[in-house]
Amino acid sequence: MFTGIIETTGTVQEVIVNGTNRSFYIKSPLSPEFRVDQSISHNGVCMTIEEVQGPAHKVTAISETLQKTNLSDWTPGTIVNIERCLPIGGRLDGHFVQGHVDGTGVCANRTDRNGSTEFVIEFAKNFAELIIEKGSICLNGISLTAFNVGINRFTVAVIPYTIEHTNIKNLQPGDSVNLEFDILGKYINRKISLSAV
Repeated sequence: MFTGIIETTGTVQEVIVNGTNRSFYIKSPLSPEFRVDQSISHNGVCMTIEEVQGPAHKVTAISETLQKTNLSDWTPGTIVNIERCLPIGGRLDGHFVQGHVDGTGVCANRTDRNGSTEFVIEFAKNFAELIIEKGSICLNGISLTAFNVGINRFTVAVIPYTIEHTNIKNLQPGDSVNLEFDILGKYINRKISLSAV
């Protein structure tokens, strides 16, 4: 379980294709602290540390992960948001994030508001019932608040600190982002759908 509060960013150093899998060596300030078998969020995707080599660590994405996330776009030089899991007794500064990305969205617009930056994100309509006005959304692993929520789009406003300390500073119209919708909404939606059967 994660919170969507990014601790640091890493840089993809190498991409290795092995069948339908892709392995990534990522260099980050936290990499030397990681241990094999540890679960770490990378752009909102929970991945297992397979190897630690000095300032870098290795993770592997299987076909299912590559199809539902933007990891297939990663190349050497890609900046990745990184968060360690929530410790028992730790503060929940963002919201409950599983690290199980539901799908990708696309940045439709970026606007500088002279103090914050707004991003309009478009997503598949089948997720419309999982997001609400002023509800939580996880975007590339970042816990944010959605507003101007429509059938297939929402807006988020990002403060300068988050722009500076995450990879959202590089997000431009047309770019793909990982989206994880609020788990509470998923359970409520499931309950309602089963009640109607």
